[in-house]
Amino acid sequence: MSTTRAYRARGPNARSKRTRERIMEAVRELLAEGRFHESTVEQVADRAGISRATLYQHFRSRLDLVDAICDTFAVNPALFAIRESVMLEDPERALAETIANTVLFWSSEDAVLAQLYGVVAIDPAARALVERQRQDRSEELERLVGQLQRAGRLPDGLSRARAHARAMVLTGYGTYRELRESGLSDREITAELQQTARTLLLRA
Repeated sequence: MSTTRAYRARGPNARSKRTRERIMEAVRELLAEGRFHESTVEQVADRAGISRATLYQHFRSRLDLVDAICDTFAVNPALFAIRESVMLEDPERALAETIANTVLFWSSEDAVLAQLYGVVAIDPAARALVERQRQDRSEELERLVGQLQRAGRLPDGLSRARAHARAMVLTGYGTYRELRESGLSDREITAELQQTARTLLLRA
């Protein structure tokens, strides 16, 4: 009897998880197709093959859907690697690997992010995601710049605030896209940004 109860308790949770996964897949597909910013919650439900009522059991709005997409980024291995690289003991290596892993993250999510960043001015849901990403990145870079400062590696006269601003520019998605559209490969972008970071953020 206890086995039956345990099975029944797991059943709805497993179904709920699968439903959320289908919804997220639908959102990602619509984003990759450049159609999400024009889509209603009802259209997302249709794409996921569920009823509108079922979707609303999981997400109350398009803003919640985009917020959930941001949560899926959190399990991207490249994002884990960024957090680990920021904390490396050698500050120069930390800087180089943070740049490399950031490029890897932007590249791995480019199809989705290109759409979200492209409609940020007109879509509140996209704007919220971009701001959340920016805040998360800012916090990681604060830690990295702090390490560079404590190690005495920042150039003379460069304040921590200005160093942080430079790091934000170097690791921004807009910077990545500009270099990508100029024809550079991810490997070339990484090398370019690492060299620029050494010039702008490390004492000669």
